[in-house]
Formats: sequence, structure tokens, C-alpha cells
Amino acid sequence: MVETIRDTNRSNPYGEIEVAPEVLEVIAGFAANEVEGVYAMQGKITKKMKNVFGKTNHKKGIYLVNDEDGLKVEIYCYLKFGVNVPKVARTIQKKVREQVLHMTDITLAEVNIHIADIVPEKTVFQDLLDLDTEEDEE
Repeated sequence: MVETIRDTNRSNPYGEIEVAPEVLEVIAGFAANEVEGVYAMQGKITKKMKNVFGKTNHKKGIYLVNDEDGLKVEIYCYLKFGVNVPKVARTIQKKVREQVLHMTDITLAEVNIHIADIVPEKTVFQDLLDLDTEEDEE
């Protein structure tokens, strides 16, 4: 886990600027959720289930890795059924990179997307009732 991110690219006569890793995770999460075709970030679905049982899950599906190559963001998400997976993944990468740079002046080395699952469209309950009446009429 990354402890703090410092802006060391430029000299600042006013002092030091530190960005908490949680801030970058939130920025990346918002940017990823705005992409058309993203159903949810990993952790949101299980969080709802764990809240029912009184447990909380603080995972957001965003993980930061700081190594010799630079700062990397790992994103775990669910996509909607029927979307172009590579296109949505590239769009997530682009949006996350742009938003982090715009809001913090931090350039990410990598934005890695992990598709945890594809979520099918929900069947409308009324459609199931209509199917049942058609069989009864025959």
C-alpha cells in the first residue's frame, strides 16, 4: 500500500504537497464509474450483502502500487453485458489517467483494468408474467 504521494516534479516555494492514497482511489473510482458500460466497481455488490450481515467492506476495487516503474493503479470492476470489453477498458484507462493528472498533477505509470465479471441485464418481472399467461391460453 502506498503511504503518501508527494509532488516532487516541481519546486514549490510555499511548502510540501502530499496527497493521501485514498484521494487517488476516490478520483480513480469516480472516473471509472462515469464510463458507459461499467456496472459497478468490485466491492460494491459484496458490500451491500455484507451490510445485511452487519459487516462492512472498505474495498473499492481500486488499488495503488508504487514501485520502481512509478505509480500504478489497479482497477477491478464489473461490466454490463453486451459492451465491447476492450473499448470500455481503454476508456476507463484514459479517463482515470486524465482525471488523476487534472486533479493532482500526478502522472500514472500504468492503469491496469481487471474485469471481475460481466453482469447480465435484469429480466423484467412483468415479462415473466406475460410468458406464463401465453402458455395458459394454449
